[in-house]
Amino acid sequence: MTTSRDESRAIFERAIEHTRGLSPATFDQWFGGVQFDDLTDGVLSLRVQNEFVLEWVKTNFLPTITDKIRELTGWSVQVAWTIDQHLEAPIANVPQMPPVRPRSLVVRPSTNPPGAPASSPSAPVAAEPRAPAPAPAPAPQRRPALPDDLNPKHTFATFVVGPSNQLAHAAAIAAAGGGGRRYNPLFICGGTGLGKTHLVHAIAHRVLDERPGARIIYVSAERFTNDFITAIQHHRMDDFRAKYRVHCDLLLVDDIQFLAGREQTQEEFFHTFNALHGLDRQIVVTSDKYPQNLERMEERLVSRFSWGLVADIQAPELETRVAIVRNKAALEGIVLPDDVALYLAQVIRSNVRELEGTLIRLAAKSSLTGRPVDLAFARAEITAATPRASIMSVEDIQRAVCHHFHLRSIDLTSKDRHKSIAFARHVAMYLCKQRLKVSFPEIGRAFGNRDHTTVMSAVRKIEAQRDTDPQVRAHLEALERKLAGDS
Repeated sequence: MTTSRDESRAIFERAIEHTRGLSPATFDQWFGGVQFDDLTDGVLSLRVQNEFVLEWVKTNFLPTITDKIRELTGWSVQVAWTIDQHLEAPIANVPQMPPVRPRSLVVRPSTNPPGAPASSPSAPVAAEPRAPAPAPAPAPQRRPALPDDLNPKHTFATFVVGPSNQLAHAAAIAAAGGGGRRYNPLFICGGTGLGKTHLVHAIAHRVLDERPGARIIYVSAERFTNDFITAIQHHRMDDFRAKYRVHCDLLLVDDIQFLAGREQTQEEFFHTFNALHGLDRQIVVTSDKYPQNLERMEERLVSRFSWGLVADIQAPELETRVAIVRNKAALEGIVLPDDVALYLAQVIRSNVRELEGTLIRLAAKSSLTGRPVDLAFARAEITAATPRASIMSVEDIQRAVCHHFHLRSIDLTSKDRHKSIAFARHVAMYLCKQRLKVSFPEIGRAFGNRDHTTVMSAVRKIEAQRDTDPQVRAHLEALERKLAGDS
């Protein structure tokens, strides 16, 4: 089914009117900040001012709109989003979100009024295709090698650096050609939501800024596997190998742990790695485990992951978490008092993605209720929405350990090295790391300002004893039951 520009616009307008009729006030408030660009062959192109509006519209209105378009056309609808910070939004009626100011819906016109400039506020989209001058202008700005799934916000400029990620950040800049010793491969490891993918995207953006013609491949391990399987099925292995081994200047692979157990895919990746490394092409790999801890992975592949630099990212410290939440608030235009930023950083310790997501949810609830994002509001919303287990503190664990071993709370933070007190202290440190996922330096500060290496040693000692000593295992199981009950 092929439609003209006017027909596409009419289809979109019908879908909009249908969706607006379900909740006019809310729709006008939020969808006013969205601009329609195009609807061709089931691909709906929309433009928004920032990620906050994108997520809200995507969650609350998009399903209804796409269902209506599907009903009208029979298409399977996909949405292509563009974030345009220069998008105008003159009507200011969204509380607590100054940059997200809804305006009247703008639909791409089929023709431009005679004499009206293409950049006129009344026509913020490009002029009609027949106009010869503006058409080629954007072409020099486009980076042809940019992978489709790179996040434009994931740059080095938006990455908050702290003690927990300094090494990975510096190594990523070097891998992008930004100075310092370049390690090949660069293996970045760390838990979920700590910034591995952000750094990988930032490397790609930096390389493309400096070398627009660079051939960059960014894939997940799952995508690499699927490409490999497809190449086998369609007898296109030569094309597959040319893509990954010859026509590639920078290979970025996310979540390499998902190659576990896939022997044939590992074999192919092994030869791809060797080919690129032999040509001195940069390889960057991320994983949630250190190379030596990867399960069902060929030893020769694990060995190659350690050839360059293994840089880990730990859970961010309190100060870094505060900086992260402030940075996110500034990017999204959210008015965030300092005491709220500190509270969020104290409550959400282990995952940057969860921290940023909580901030967005608070801003959305604030805009709907008209309440400011103050400390009382944040406490009430997080307490209501968060299970007790996820807001357990170091102090909670220290109290449980002291009660279990019949100690005073001051014993765990003292310099006393008596065997029974030292063992209880090590157990408490281990439980803090396992249950809260906080960083080693932060745990050390909570236990009498001990060095992070002391905490690491304690955690490893208890991990080893748990596997070999039934008495230690019994203590831990009893404490974990206690903590689960308090949760």
